Amino acid sequence: MTQELIELRQSINEGRYQDALDIIDELEEMSKKAILEKIQSFLVRLLIHLIKNQVEQRLTNSWAVSIRDSILKIQSLNVKENNKSYYIKEKEWQDYLEEAFDDAVFAASVEVFEGKYNPFQLRERVNEEEIKKIAYDLLNMTYTYSKKTIRVEINHQLSQLPGGENWIN
Repeated sequence: MTQELIELRQSINEGRYQDALDIIDELEEMSKKAILEKIQSFLVRLLIHLIKNQVEQRLTNSWAVSIRDSILKIQSLNVKENNKSYYIKEKEWQDYLEEAFDDAVFAASVEVFEGKYNPFQLRERVNEEEIKKIAYDLLNMTYTYSKKTIRVEINHQLSQLPGGENWIN
């Protein structure tokens, strides 16, 4: 990115405005890609903890915190600077969930029941569609609720997960 900024300054100083605009477009694309990669990372983290919750049929405080934090971070990252549009729109999550789910299963296999199952065995034990639906419902909340009110709604959703009643009480 530093090289692009040097080239941008040079293009402006030399009056090559089309080159400068091309560099700006490239910088915008790099920024968007970095944001999407961060969102994907939090999405994998979210799915790991939903997988652990489903397979172990319990909800630890640590898992609840990770799920909640992942949703809050995704909400924050997904809103563009204009606060009116999103990098990932509501109906576009399916492809991201597909990709993240595979990564999440591999990562969760190390943690579920202390690594008892390899990724392939774990995948057989997981209800993928149910986990994706829960994740999708949580993600949709990021469009519906403000940064202030979403926390209460996330807690409510967490209380509905296996072991959630014990966690909330």
